[in-house]
Amino acid sequence: MTDQLQEEPKTGATPARPSVDQQRKARRSQKAAKRTSDSAPATKPDAEKAAPEKPRKAPASDPADLSPAQQRRRSRYTRPRSFISRWGVALGLVIGLAGGLFYAWSINPQQEFDTAPWQLREEDRQQYLVAVMLSHPYRNDLAETLQRLIELRFPNDDPLQLVADVACDLARTGYVNSSSGLRAIRQMMMFYQTQGKSGCADSLIPMGDEDAPDVVQVVLATPTLPPPASKTPTLPAPATPIPAETTAVVIPTPIVTTSTFTIVDGPRSFCSSEAQGVIEVRVQDFEGEGLPGQPVRVRWDGGESLFFTGLKPERGPSYADFEMEEGRSYIVDMPGLADPSRTPMLAEACFTETGEQSITSYRVVFRSN
Repeated sequence: MTDQLQEEPKTGATPARPSVDQQRKARRSQKAAKRTSDSAPATKPDAEKAAPEKPRKAPASDPADLSPAQQRRRSRYTRPRSFISRWGVALGLVIGLAGGLFYAWSINPQQEFDTAPWQLREEDRQQYLVAVMLSHPYRNDLAETLQRLIELRFPNDDPLQLVADVACDLARTGYVNSSSGLRAIRQMMMFYQTQGKSGCADSLIPMGDEDAPDVVQVVLATPTLPPPASKTPTLPAPATPIPAETTAVVIPTPIVTTSTFTIVDGPRSFCSSEAQGVIEVRVQDFEGEGLPGQPVRVRWDGGESLFFTGLKPERGPSYADFEMEEGRSYIVDMPGLADPSRTPMLAEACFTETGEQSITSYRVVFRSN
């Protein structure tokens, strides 16, 4: 139709003007043709259609064929992932170790019980030896004392020479500056000297006259019996009297300790689930320092018990304890050194702060005057 509108007439007459309807139809046809040409896919030339498709390059599977940048990306993103981080494990171990040490040392430290003497540190074993030496005059059992010295397991196999060596070591330190330390070393010297041993403490701390045992010589006269009566007269007695024979008896007197003690604290009662029905005793000198080897006696109706301080070095040289029986009443003293406690200690039931049932315990402190 467009061709008909644009075709010129063959004659020289003026062409007729198209009507309005024809113009509208012509515009619709043009728009339809334009839409058809825009929606049709572009076609390639026949030469391009005939050319074979260029094959794509396959990705290189050999790492040697890759560039350094590709190799880094390949090793970073294509390597297998681990479910556990090494840095995380190391950090967790460090935090766990630090937390465990802090809990074990500061929050809830482990308390040792029933420790054998040989398991103590060397300085604590020396304190234990001093306590054994101070308790020896009261027990007066040489075999038991030697066995307790052997149980310390010192490198020296001779327990008697061991006492001399320890006394020598203590005499060279400030241990002799206190009266209790000086008395302990002299007691050790008397022990090994009576067994034929010697040490450097013999020259460092000479035994004074006040430390040697007193010897009292008592002269007993032998009585003379009167002669039996006879029928014959007896001759008169000579003018010069005949002296009677005498016998000398040597009586050694034991060393008497002149220091006395007084109860300065206690008996104070307390209730604990860990220490049930225990009498905790501490013996100190006038400066408040602990004294090992001091005798402590606990008495009750129908019995008594004697024990010594310093036998539990982990609790200190002045410490000693006694376990009571529930329902009994006790008093504590130091035989010959301190008066007994005035307040009886009754082992009765009690309740702790957490509501646990226990037995009442007591604390007593003796101090030298």
